[in-house]
Amino acid sequence: MKNNYSRLVIIALITIIVFLYALTVKGYAAGLPATLQETVTGVVTDEQGMPLPGVTITVKGTNRGTSTNLDGEYKIAVEPQGILVFSYLGFKIIEVPVDGRREINVRLVEDITALDEVQINAGYYNTTRRESTGNISRVTAEEIEHQPVISPLQALQGRMAGVEIIPGGDQPGMAATIKIRGRNSLREEGNLPLYIIDGVPVNSTPIESNSLLGNTGIDPFNTLNLSNIQSIEVLKDADATAIYGSRGANGVVLITTKKGFGRAGFEAQIYTGTSTLPNRIEMLKTGPYLEIRRQAFENDGIEPTEYDAYDLVLWDQNRYTDWQDFFLGGTATVQDINLASNGGSGNTTYRLSGSYHKQGTIYPWEYDYQKFTGGINLDHFSQNKKWRLNFSLNYGLDDNSSVGDFDIATALFSLPPNAPKLFNEDGSLHWVEWSEAGIDNPISGFFNSNNIQSNNLVSTLNLTYDISPGLSLRTNFGYRYFQSKELLKRPKRSFNPAYWDIRDHSSSHLTNYTTSWIIEPQINYDKSFGKISLNTILGGSIQERNSSQTAFTTEGYVAESLIGNISAAKSISYGRNNQAQYRYAAAFGRLALNWNKKYLVNLTGRRDGSSRFGPGKRLANFWAVGGAWVFSEEPLLNGENKILSFGKLRASYGTSGSDQIGDYQYLDAYEATQGPGGLYPTQLFNPNYSWEVNKKLEAAVDLGFLNDRINLSVSWYRNRSSNQLVGYSLPSITGFGSVQANLPATVQNQGVELEFSTYNFQTKDFSWETFFNITIPENKLVSYPGIEQSSYANVYKVGQPLAISLLYKYEGLDPETGFYKVADINNDGRLDYNDRVAIQDFGRKFYGGINNNFNYNNFSLQFLWEFTKQKGIFDLFEYGYLANQGSVDLETLEEGGQYQRISQSYEASDAYYYALFSTFPVVDASYLRLKSLSLGFQFPSSVMKSMGLKDGKVFLAGQNLYTLTSYKGMDPELPENGRYFGGLRTITGGLQVQF
Repeated sequence: MKNNYSRLVIIALITIIVFLYALTVKGYAAGLPATLQETVTGVVTDEQGMPLPGVTITVKGTNRGTSTNLDGEYKIAVEPQGILVFSYLGFKIIEVPVDGRREINVRLVEDITALDEVQINAGYYNTTRRESTGNISRVTAEEIEHQPVISPLQALQGRMAGVEIIPGGDQPGMAATIKIRGRNSLREEGNLPLYIIDGVPVNSTPIESNSLLGNTGIDPFNTLNLSNIQSIEVLKDADATAIYGSRGANGVVLITTKKGFGRAGFEAQIYTGTSTLPNRIEMLKTGPYLEIRRQAFENDGIEPTEYDAYDLVLWDQNRYTDWQDFFLGGTATVQDINLASNGGSGNTTYRLSGSYHKQGTIYPWEYDYQKFTGGINLDHFSQNKKWRLNFSLNYGLDDNSSVGDFDIATALFSLPPNAPKLFNEDGSLHWVEWSEAGIDNPISGFFNSNNIQSNNLVSTLNLTYDISPGLSLRTNFGYRYFQSKELLKRPKRSFNPAYWDIRDHSSSHLTNYTTSWIIEPQINYDKSFGKISLNTILGGSIQERNSSQTAFTTEGYVAESLIGNISAAKSISYGRNNQAQYRYAAAFGRLALNWNKKYLVNLTGRRDGSSRFGPGKRLANFWAVGGAWVFSEEPLLNGENKILSFGKLRASYGTSGSDQIGDYQYLDAYEATQGPGGLYPTQLFNPNYSWEVNKKLEAAVDLGFLNDRINLSVSWYRNRSSNQLVGYSLPSITGFGSVQANLPATVQNQGVELEFSTYNFQTKDFSWETFFNITIPENKLVSYPGIEQSSYANVYKVGQPLAISLLYKYEGLDPETGFYKVADINNDGRLDYNDRVAIQDFGRKFYGGINNNFNYNNFSLQFLWEFTKQKGIFDLFEYGYLANQGSVDLETLEEGGQYQRISQSYEASDAYYYALFSTFPVVDASYLRLKSLSLGFQFPSSVMKSMGLKDGKVFLAGQNLYTLTSYKGMDPELPENGRYFGGLRTITGGLQVQF
């Protein structure tokens, strides 16, 4: 059924886009008044006479335009006295009067410094690398569009300094963790950045789920189409983020979708591929496993019985199953289709896009992830160019089917290699041999199924009116609608038949619903007075978000086919319906001064109001100042044949805040009792807590050498977050676990970021570019008066990072027992938190990436290496017990090894438990990973002409291809214990064409 649904979606999508394209071509042709225009053709080349494909040619003063094909040829309709503007990245822009000519050939002059003039989205305004006083990182569509990932956040890994992204897990749709310049808040949920899509804020909190996705929540970006993204900018320092006030405390992620252009065209990108497990742990086979188990009983001097050693007494001693291959050895298929149509005429341009993405699973069940997206972007200018309208709409629908609440890692690492089969011949769960051993089938719950359907719509309307030269009014209207429906089915056949008489078919239902709107009017003034340029922005922001959540459990279905049909259930229980409203208002302003393009000052202020605080605490002020000196423009450094082509010193300081807490936290709250007619208090009234405060300081230098063929940027930053908003623990005698309050704690993030790029070679046949970034962060709790008397005494330490763990000090093997031994620091005869004195930092020491782009004639190659220096945990050393064990267990048979004497006694179990929370399992989890690779071939011009294409390319792409590490677990990216991995190894091949 799902395959038929997929085909119908694809066919419908292609039909719609082709139909719209046909209308575009017809409309565009009809919109050209032939009596007033003539067709001009020509060829655009570089200084060596080589044709330049993709050069943009526009008619000055209009929105009409076209671009050159692979042979550098173009054709455009223009008035006889019109002016053609030729622009191409890396070359100087030129204007050529037509003067009645029918053929105009142009040779462009290379201008590497023009790369400085690439527009960077800074939120409420645009800037350039030369004129920016803040720290903004940027990736473009060309860098990420071929990556076979679901969320665009995954595509940013290793590409930006100061941006740390850790995947949520191996399930499609899991939310990744993103930290921009470290962790500012003691609360995990208080470290989320602000996400903005085409000017519309998107709630960054992962969406709740009852499935395995609930471990991290569902990524709110899953329903975005990666191929429809034009660029992603990340704002990091005070100068860049202060204009967003409290919402920018943890950084800002700006996503800009693609816009249309006047030339009618149709684009298509299709790829397909497979995904497999990126790494396997070498596990014991039956013979060595049983040898270790028998040795454990022999060492303890007891005989194994069917109660404590059913793997030795009851189960087949010659049976072997590779459980890692059983659970994780499958091959998942990946399919992706992207279609887009561009067009317009006169003062109107548009872009229509749609996509379909499907991803299978490597696990032993038939579930998959599907996503359908559609988008439209419309630009319109009035005839007098005073009015401009931009409208964008992006819609996404995803369908995520997975196993219900069954944890694969738990089952995988609990099954001995000679364990009985899990399924009967008819596909039902096998229970006989497991019941004889007195235990349940380890995959009890396997037939539970979970389906999540999400709908996400983000739309924005931007109106601009130019009152006079340099003075304009602008208003942004944004609207977002999100809904997710989740159904978790639990049929009786998932569980032991012995209990069917007391167990019913059941299901859990969870619905999340959110609508939000925002209005942001502003006035812009941009004027030059001699050598001084002035740019000002005054604006306001009004936002409202309404959300609701409904959850309940149904039981008593008479048949499995009825599960999920609420009307067929006998009972409904554990119901809840939560509704919340969040309101936010702000006034902001920006004043930017530019003197002679050498001295730059940027002043930003914002006053925020949030409904999440009590009366008298809802308003707060935030500000920032940024300055830069382009010292390469000084006469002393501005001579001919200069090595230094660009040099800028910049610095910024400012404040931002945070209101990332739940709604209504300052109020008393009550919940209904399960019985009739009762209420009980769940939250205490506290109107006095207020905003967290984040103070940001940065100093940086940006350098360009040899006409900007070599670029270097080094930034030092220090962020301090105080007045921490947390749930303050209360004594149990109060009847409450905690109360929301501001703690006198200050968290500091300090570090150095380095970004380096080089244009190593650039000839007519061959080019090579390299981009490198590295971040060296340092996080610590600067102060916390009274921490020893607080509930955080066993979690944080002043002067230490927030990512620490307090561990027992490992002292080696006890010479008397042969078991692990940890230090009893206070010699009180027991082990507790008072003995956890070893401080271990599990934060990243440094991280970054190195990306290379090669082009040779029609071939292109791009690959990204990601690297991280860190510590992790590897705890698969529970030797002697009934479990699936790694081959490193064989070391326990060797005398003088690091592992304890083989035993299955309680004493050995206790020793293992304490060793787990000691320094013993701490290992190096650093890695170097070939994160992505893309190999492309551009069709020759002769092939393009014969096929009627403007552009054509085939490509091969890979993700998570190879990891170099000493870590013995599944994935060093998730080094918490060695049992989990963050992503699959994926290889895809595809086709990209443009008509």
